[in-house]
Amino acid sequence: MLAEKIIERYGFDTGGDAPADGGLAAVLGRATQRRFRLDPVADVMLKALLACAQSAPSKSDLQQYSIVVVQDSEMRRAIAELCHAGRQIDEAPEFLVFCADMCRGQKIAELRGHPHANNNMDTFLNAVVDTALAMQAFIQSAESVGLGCCPISALRNPIGAISELLVLPPGVFPIAGLCLGWPAEPAAVSMRLPPSVVVHWDRYDDGNLGDEIDAYDQRRHERRPIPLSQQRDIERHGETAFYGWSENAARQLSYPERAGFREFLKGHGFDLA
Repeated sequence: MLAEKIIERYGFDTGGDAPADGGLAAVLGRATQRRFRLDPVADVMLKALLACAQSAPSKSDLQQYSIVVVQDSEMRRAIAELCHAGRQIDEAPEFLVFCADMCRGQKIAELRGHPHANNNMDTFLNAVVDTALAMQAFIQSAESVGLGCCPISALRNPIGAISELLVLPPGVFPIAGLCLGWPAEPAAVSMRLPPSVVVHWDRYDDGNLGDEIDAYDQRRHERRPIPLSQQRDIERHGETAFYGWSENAARQLSYPERAGFREFLKGHGFDLA
C-alpha cells in the first residue's frame, strides 16, 4: 500500500491509503543510485530518455537548456578529477551534463532579425528552471525502466574549467552532471522533512519549526545515524554525540559555496540585470 511508501519517506504515516502500484509508488520509493553495474545503456534507450527530458514543461516553450552527453573517456576522467566525484562518474555507463542555455535564444533572435532584450535575472532563472525540469523528467523516466541516477552538483565548483572543457559558449553554463546506469545494489530511500515543515496552507507558517526539526532529526537518526567519520569539519565545530540532519545542514551552510559563481556568469554572457 502507498502508506508503506509514505512511512518510508517520512518516518510516519500521513493518512489515507491506496494500492502501491503505478507512478505514485515509483516516485515515493525513488532513491539516488551511486553504484552501477558495467552493463551499457542501449543507445536506443538513451535516445528515448533524452526525448523524455525534452518532454518536460518549459517556460513559454522557449526550451532554454542543452544536454551534453559525455562519452569520451578522457573527458569524463578530466571532469571527475575537476569536481572530485570520481567513483560515480567512473563507474556509470553514461554521464550527461545539463546546461542552462540563453545562447540559443540570442542566436534565434538574430536569425529572425529581432533584438534579444532579455539578458536579465528573469531569463537566468527561467533557463535554470527549464534545465531542472528537463533533468527531473530524464531521471523519473530512467528510474521507471529500472535505471539509476546520481546528480552531481559538484560540477559547478570548477565551473570555469568544466565550461571550457565542454566548449560551452557565452550564455550557456552547467547546472549539474548526471550519472546513469543499471544499479549495482539497492539504494537507500532518504527520509524527507515532514509536510508540516514544507507544505503551507493559505499562508507561510514556520512557527513550530524548532520542534519539528528536532523530531525530524530523531527520526532520521533512529533509521540511519550519521557516523562520526561523516561529521563535518570537526576541527572547527568539534564532535557531538548526537549529530542530526540539521546540525549537518547548518555546518554546511556556515561556509560560503561557489563564491565566484556570479562573477563567472557575468564574464560568461549573463548581464543578470
